[in-house]
Parts: sequence; C-alpha cells; structure tokens
Amino acid sequence: MGWQSNTNPFSRAPHEVAGAPFTIIGLRGILSLMEAPLSKTDDQWRELLSEEQFLIARKKGTERAFTGAYWDHKAHGTYHCICCHEPLFSSQSKYDSGSGWPSFWQAIRKEAIAEETDSQYGMIRTEILCSRCHAHLGHVFEDGPKPTGLRFCVNSACLSFEANPQESADPES
Repeated sequence: MGWQSNTNPFSRAPHEVAGAPFTIIGLRGILSLMEAPLSKTDDQWRELLSEEQFLIARKKGTERAFTGAYWDHKAHGTYHCICCHEPLFSSQSKYDSGSGWPSFWQAIRKEAIAEETDSQYGMIRTEILCSRCHAHLGHVFEDGPKPTGLRFCVNSACLSFEANPQESADPES
C-alpha cells in the first residue's frame, strides 16, 4: 500500500519527517525525534560541516584560545550543537572565564550533555559531548562560579547561536 502524505505526520514516509519535532509513540514509549540519537558517517558529516567544524566536533580537535566566534559573544539567546542543532547552553549561564573559549556554568538541561574521560596529552579531564550526536564540544572543569562550580569550556566551532533579544542576561529579571 505504501506511504501516503496528508496532514497526519504519522502517515508520511520516515524521510519526510526526519528531524522534524514530532513525537513518535511506539512499543518502547514516547520518543521525540529531536531527541533521538543521531548517527552519520564521516562523509555525511563532511558534507554538512566546514573543515574546521568537522575536525573539532567529529575528530575531537580544539580551536586556539581567543579565536572562536563566541568566546567574547554577549548576545542573548541559545547556543546549539553545530552538528544536530540540539539546544545546549543558554546565554544566561555564559560567563567570562578568561580562558579564551566560551564558558558556561550549566547546560540548558542536564541530559543535553554527555561526559567521557579524556586522558590525552598526559592529563585526565572530563570531555563533554552533545548527547544526541556525540559531537565533541570541549571539557568541563570544577573551577566555575556558583551555583554549580562548573566551567563548561566549549569550542565555538561546535556551536551555532540563535538570538533571543527578549532573554535577559539576569535570570532574576
């Protein structure tokens, strides 16, 4: 019988709704497609990303300090994963750590960030990744400001930014 396109998103072929913010109700419960794990080949990522973005986000590289687009960025809004557009950080939790990379004291939601132990370069650090597509974002350190004491040190090349001028830098206002 095949797939039919009409106003019901559940009757469309999977390729017609892939990445759309629909909810799927299945045998294992409810799953938002925007939260579904995302996996692509290196060739597919290369088609979507610049060479710098690919090397940093997919191959765990690092941009030089004080060179990225967002290290000194002051606009209000949301920072998203460059690979899958998952919301990761709010400008409300961004601060100047003096490190030369965008720094945040918390993720937009805890589940947005995955952590792995990174023992490269003779150090043991906690790597942070987008939990949806496993893009390398940077590292988290326990030298950040209150209330969390965390510093999510993120490569600008791994982020895109969506402005929200109504969002206040002060969460109390």
